[in-house]
Amino acid sequence: MSAPADARRPRALDRLGLPALRGHGLFITGNLVDSLGNGMLLPLGLLYFTDVQGLSLTRVGTAMTAGQALALPVTFFAGRLMDRVGPKRVVVWANILSAAGFALFLPAREQWHVTGVYLLVQSGINMYFTAQRTLITHVTRPAERRSWFAFTGSLRNIGLAAGSAAAAGSLALFGNGSLRWLIAVDAATYLLAAACFAALTTTAPRPDGPPPDRAGDTRRYLVLVAVNIPYVLAQAALSVLVAVYTTRALGLPAAAASVLFVVNTVIVSACSTAVTAHLAPKAPHRAVSAGYLVMAVGMAAFALPALPGGGAVAWAALVAAIVLFSVAEILLGPALSELSVTLTPRAAGGFTQGLYQFSWAVGMVAAPALFTLLLEADPLLPWGAEAAACLIALLAVPALHAPRRRRSPR
Repeated sequence: MSAPADARRPRALDRLGLPALRGHGLFITGNLVDSLGNGMLLPLGLLYFTDVQGLSLTRVGTAMTAGQALALPVTFFAGRLMDRVGPKRVVVWANILSAAGFALFLPAREQWHVTGVYLLVQSGINMYFTAQRTLITHVTRPAERRSWFAFTGSLRNIGLAAGSAAAAGSLALFGNGSLRWLIAVDAATYLLAAACFAALTTTAPRPDGPPPDRAGDTRRYLVLVAVNIPYVLAQAALSVLVAVYTTRALGLPAAAASVLFVVNTVIVSACSTAVTAHLAPKAPHRAVSAGYLVMAVGMAAFALPALPGGGAVAWAALVAAIVLFSVAEILLGPALSELSVTLTPRAAGGFTQGLYQFSWAVGMVAAPALFTLLLEADPLLPWGAEAAACLIALLAVPALHAPRRRRSPR
């Protein structure tokens, strides 16, 4: 007699590396819908304000950067707010704020309007990611924490890809005029995500472990924030640097960057949970070390076509580079997220999460200027700088370990 479906299901989930999903439908839907909204419009904001609203490219770019920079302190405000009202409410309010920002795209016609709407949108994004990691600890079991970080990372990639595909399809069929409809739909998706998160039932985990060593814990958490920055810059390089590098420095067609993005999305979406469960080191510190080693090799592979005579193997090197990049992303993303909420007894609190998210926000704002400046100087420089940063982070990982506490003599 065969086992019932309910008995077979956990084994299937184990093979795929998935956490127990039953009872988490609202949480899964909220994460997926939020990512869908990001994928639909964030890449098209520049196109909307230049082609539909008639603003110049320079004014829009300056206004976007200003709005995103002004939103940097929101990570610390969101952290303080999370300590008072809990992560669930912050995530709900973050989605409502992003919905308002995207809705205000429609009447925005001046440069300062663009700054204002991007301030709102980026503030919502910063609030969301400041509280989202702690929210995971409030709705899941500790033993499944890293698998949930891997699973939500996969959901995010799927949502971003689906949103981007929907936007691309609308533009292909109906032209730039469809951007107004996309904005309205995008705002509605954020409101739907807010409703899903608002309906969640959460439970704050009880603190455990030895009593905190506040000075030592603070130093270790600052090391974690520093160790996270090369990963932030690597993520930004995928969206900022790859397209310009492949077209201008290597002379490849514009479709090359799209092919690499698709390969990355497929690998991360399909393999994150299984690799995290079965292949990645169980200790998050070791997973971070392995991830940065693979990422450094991937950066070297990206640089290979720019070397003398490297053009002959450009496609092979770029495909190898994006595969290595994707594997490193799978190793680093869940492990760094797990450390961000477990490294110290107060890691999941508002201040520490605000500080951790601040590293993401600063990196994403600084990366476009940094990478384009390095690329203009020499096509090898951005990849070499990022590889060096990964190796420095690799050397810093041992400092994340807590020192052994000496027992007092009787």
